[in-house]
Amino acid sequence: MATSFSPKILTNIFLVLVVTAAMYAAKATDHKETKLSFYLHDIAAFGDPKATTIPVAGIAGKAWTFTQFGTVYVVDDNITKTPDPKSPKVAQFQGLYVTAALDGLRAFATASILFTNEEYNRSTIQIQGTNQDPDTEVAVVGGTGKFRFARGYATSKIYFLDTATQHSVVQLNVTVQTS
Repeated sequence: MATSFSPKILTNIFLVLVVTAAMYAAKATDHKETKLSFYLHDIAAFGDPKATTIPVAGIAGKAWTFTQFGTVYVVDDNITKTPDPKSPKVAQFQGLYVTAALDGLRAFATASILFTNEEYNRSTIQIQGTNQDPDTEVAVVGGTGKFRFARGYATSKIYFLDTATQHSVVQLNVTVQTS
């Protein structure tokens, strides 16, 4: 014996399904956006005891330089609120750079921004991408703590560069969405 439903019951079931789907769709797009701006302080003067970026691998018999394809660097830069190195520290930028273009003009970076300030303490933002000097945009590929499930992008540009001492300050702007 077949069961039949009245048109009113079918309409009500359909409406419940539509409302439920709309609620899930709204929840899926309900993201919190955070915009951050701060400054990396990079010291790449090889042999300087204060160096924060150092080469750790490269092609045998070739100089390990920023323009030499295959050179790998480890970085641990301070991040401050303003370009002044004495301004409040908010995070560390820790990761790897690899000169990834045969012509030596671009580097691939993968790094964690490890927050040390009170607001985001111990949270991280993970970034990854290839620089496109003078302005660079890389992907935010994840995060932890207050930035769990983060996605977005980060842009950077050189704020200050002293080629003689290899000290630079880089402005970093990060836009992330979290659920």
